[in-house]
Amino acid sequence: MCSDVVPFRLSFRRYIMPLVPDTFSEVLMRAVGLSTCLLLAVAPAMHAQAAPAEKPAALKWAPAPAVFPMGARMAVVSGDPSKAGPFVIELAMPSGYQIAPHFHPTDEVVEVKKGTLLVGMGDKFDLSKAKPMKAGDKGSLPAKAHHFAAAQGATFISVTSMGPFALTYVNPADDPQKQVAKP
Repeated sequence: MCSDVVPFRLSFRRYIMPLVPDTFSEVLMRAVGLSTCLLLAVAPAMHAQAAPAEKPAALKWAPAPAVFPMGARMAVVSGDPSKAGPFVIELAMPSGYQIAPHFHPTDEVVEVKKGTLLVGMGDKFDLSKAKPMKAGDKGSLPAKAHHFAAAQGATFISVTSMGPFALTYVNPADDPQKQVAKP
């Protein structure tokens, strides 16, 4: 009977005891090793979730619609501004570009991507009353709020709103679509 116990004791020491750490540093090393193994096993799945499914398409820039003064360029980021529903557009304006006092039938959120957009409220274009929005600044305008804007330096903005897009000038004479071409 005693001979049965001895081989068990030897096998216990040989196979089980090495799994039990003797010191704190062994415990720490095994914990770090196990954590690293788990992280390496899970990392590909985490990366797959974080990576976008597809590359976003490059924006297609074109002259802004005729309702804007000449010189601006526009790209549709998402949605369709001509249809009911949410949309996002980007507008590129050269330095000194101005949009006369106007309003929209829907709320809009404006974010400056590059440059400085001077925004003022009211029925008269008065840059002394305009507030600068610099790159990274974001603001919202309620529907039917009379406002005007000007670009200080080349300026890019993103506009998020609900379609269909409409812009009505406070003074109809400011509407570029109604201005007669000069010979």
